[in-house]
Amino acid sequence: MKNKRIESSIPKNPASRALRELADPKKAILYRRFFKTGPGDYGEGDQFLGVIVPRIRAVAKQFCELPISEAEDLLRSPFHEERMLALCILMHQYDRGDNKMRAQIYDLYLANAKHINNWDLVDATAPHIVGRHLEGKSKTILFRLAKSKNLWKRRITILSSFWEIRRGRVDLSLALAKKLLHDPHDLMHKAIGWMLREVEKKDGSGLRKFLDVHAATMPRTMLRYAIERFPETKRKKYLQKRT
Repeated sequence: MKNKRIESSIPKNPASRALRELADPKKAILYRRFFKTGPGDYGEGDQFLGVIVPRIRAVAKQFCELPISEAEDLLRSPFHEERMLALCILMHQYDRGDNKMRAQIYDLYLANAKHINNWDLVDATAPHIVGRHLEGKSKTILFRLAKSKNLWKRRITILSSFWEIRRGRVDLSLALAKKLLHDPHDLMHKAIGWMLREVEKKDGSGLRKFLDVHAATMPRTMLRYAIERFPETKRKKYLQKRT
């Protein structure tokens, strides 16, 4: 039943109240399956309200002036959509903020990285907060996060480089891809392959040089994602290196 309030605890946070008014228990069941929340899965134990992303963004726009402390509270919510709401609000505030505000949001984001704990949360936000904030600055933090045991911190690392790719700069993505080449998790193979595919749009020769060196040893899923838009003959060439 749509628009059913989550009655177990009515939150004081007005953005949370607005979001929970949109809850759809039937969708919540589907999302638990889609985001792999079963025992041993990457999203184990995550909880859902059943709110679609466009509605989350609409609520974020409505509450874009929410105090950062309240956004941080949302980011620590057990509900996936509330964490997404917090991140959307923080992106709004980062976009409009001065340097001091942006530094505060960036620090908050990394301090709460363990709560940014699914691929959609990372992918929608890491380029726009972490990647954007590090433009023109040292990228040491990304190489440090690349060593983390936490899957989502490693995904934040590679997705942050998307900000650079979109501006025609691919060296960071290639360096991080090399660093993460033998990551054990399939979600990282897909993310790195995706970024390599984006690199090809800006620097095809740079990607081919990377693949000439690493195609034989990189995970097959990563390679397939990277060469997805290659002509068939070139795809076969690199896949044969992997066999």
